[in-house]
Amino acid sequence: MRSLAVKLTLAFLLVGLTGSILVTVIIQTQTRTAFNNFIVNQEQQTLADNLEAYYQANGSWAGVSNDILYAQMPLPLQPTGGHGDPRGGSPFTLVGPDRVVIFSNQPDEIGQTLSKSTVSHAINLQWDNQTIGWLILTPIQRSFTPNTPEGNFLRNVNTATLLSASVAVLLAVCLGGLLAFTMTRSLRELTEATIEIAKGRFGKQVTVRSKDEIGKLAESFNQMSLDLDQATQARRQMTADIAHDLRSPLSVITGYAEALSDNKLPGTPEVYDILLQETKHLDRLVDDLRLLSLADTGELPLTEQTIYPQALLERVAARHAVASEQYKVELKIEAEDNLPLIKVDVERMSQVLDNLILNAFRYTPEGGCVILGASCTGDSVFLRVKDTGRGIAAEDLSHIFDRFYRGDKSRPHNGESGLGLAIVKSIVEAHGGNISVISSPGQGAEFTITLKSLIDI
Repeated sequence: MRSLAVKLTLAFLLVGLTGSILVTVIIQTQTRTAFNNFIVNQEQQTLADNLEAYYQANGSWAGVSNDILYAQMPLPLQPTGGHGDPRGGSPFTLVGPDRVVIFSNQPDEIGQTLSKSTVSHAINLQWDNQTIGWLILTPIQRSFTPNTPEGNFLRNVNTATLLSASVAVLLAVCLGGLLAFTMTRSLRELTEATIEIAKGRFGKQVTVRSKDEIGKLAESFNQMSLDLDQATQARRQMTADIAHDLRSPLSVITGYAEALSDNKLPGTPEVYDILLQETKHLDRLVDDLRLLSLADTGELPLTEQTIYPQALLERVAARHAVASEQYKVELKIEAEDNLPLIKVDVERMSQVLDNLILNAFRYTPEGGCVILGASCTGDSVFLRVKDTGRGIAAEDLSHIFDRFYRGDKSRPHNGESGLGLAIVKSIVEAHGGNISVISSPGQGAEFTITLKSLIDI
């Protein structure tokens, strides 16, 4: 099988060869035609000048004969059959001032009177600004023989044309080969890198050598390779995190179960309560993972209904009234009036706000405040959860929605899986919205959910 480089080189050769042949044929044909016309024009002018000189010398066309007329003709116009052959050479006719044919190498035309339209296209012969006749000469295509000035000229032109065409073909092949090598080098590198990725060696990069389509392909490949590498690392990290989060409650359950089985631990209500709590922790973790899996595949079920943002916030705030007292943190609502309807899965969106509010309670000191806000700009509705807590470190902001990410490594997890904010983001995006966060250490944090509004009817 021929390589792409060979095919491209052969294509350039074919194009160059075809183009050179066409150009050579056209140049030679046009040159021969133009040269023939040039010679004929010179001959016609020379013959006209000679005839005018004859008329000046004799004062009339009287006495003009074949021999005299042929003697005035340039050599190329003279008949090849000799002076006695009146039909030899180029067809020509000498017409007097009265439009009567004086001489013609077509004897049947002598003595005929020609029309004005016929002589209007002839060469006008003049003497002393007076018309003394017309010369009608029909040019013929000549065959220029070798070893004549005309033949040598045409031979030199043909040689130069063929030489130029040969050089053009050679250049086309060389440039085509160079271009083919350059193009296929990048493609070869892409092929080799693709094979590496197929073997699971992600992160492979290729050199971007141009800004054309192949260069853009290389850039896209490099980005894809990086994304695959990052996704693989994230998958491995997530697998390790899942294993870690599963191992903790399982270890507790296993330890208590073995102790109960060996009668080393009495089956008190406290022991069974610990087993129940750890089992619920496992159940929550499995539910969270399933929810994220459904969101990733776009299969998260949503039962959407219309609701006013104010009503949604009041519903959620009522559920956290007791928790607000337990954490000794004030929970209040600040919403604009006359906000438009939104269409959401109320339970899912309540789950989002629940998660954000509980996080705000955990990281806000006693006496602090958590504000639920709602506003509207254009066709967008904004739901906000703002606290007066210690805020989020700058290095954690870009990872805050990552799965299993825990910003404060010094704090105990207290049963937290590290999936809460990842679930929040997935649910919001499933509604066609987005979520963002702004925070400064010591200044609290503000989470903003952006959703599309509906026309209030």
